[in-house]
Amino acid sequence: MGLDPAGVPGKTLAEQLELIWSNLRAILASADMTVDNIVRLTSYLRDASYAEANAKARVAALGNRLIPTTAIVAETLVSDWLVEIEVIAAG
Repeated sequence: MGLDPAGVPGKTLAEQLELIWSNLRAILASADMTVDNIVRLTSYLRDASYAEANAKARVAALGNRLIPTTAIVAETLVSDWLVEIEVIAAG
C-alpha cells in the first residue's frame, strides 16, 4: 500500500507509488531480499488511467527487469487508496 509509517495514504498517485515501492523495499530487506527477488507482481488500480504511471514506477523500481505482471482495475477498500501492489518474491 502507498501508506506512510502512520498509515496515511499519499495524496497523489505519484506519492502512493513512491511509498509503495519504498515499503516493498523495506519488507524485502527484512527478509534479506531486494526487488531483484520479485518474481511476480499484480497491481490493483482504482482507475484505468493510472496504468501508465504505475508501469513507469514498476520499470523504474525493477531496473527494466521483466517479470510476469498483471494490472487489474478494481474498486479499492478505501477511496483514498489509488493503487495496491501485490508481489511474490523468491529467495
